[in-house]
Amino acid sequence: MATQDTAPQKIDGASAGPRRSLRGFAAMDPQRQREIASLGGRAAHQSGHAHEFNTEEARAAGKKRHAVRGGGEPSSR
Repeated sequence: MATQDTAPQKIDGASAGPRRSLRGFAAMDPQRQREIASLGGRAAHQSGHAHEFNTEEARAAGKKRHAVRGGGEPSSR
C-alpha cells in the first residue's frame, strides 16, 4: 500500500502548515471542471442512471431540509 507525503509545504518561503498541492481535477480551471462534470451528467442521463426528482420527492426533500434548518425534526422519516 502506498503512502502519501503529508509534510508541510512552503509557499513563497513561508510555512503555512500542512498543505497539499492541487493536482489533477482540482488544479484545473473552474470552467474546465464544469465542462467535464457536465459531460458526466449528460452521460448519466443518456444511460438512464441519473435520478430525476418528481414533484412529490422534491416536496418531501424540501420539507425535510427546511424542518432541520429551522431547528425542528422532520415530522416523518
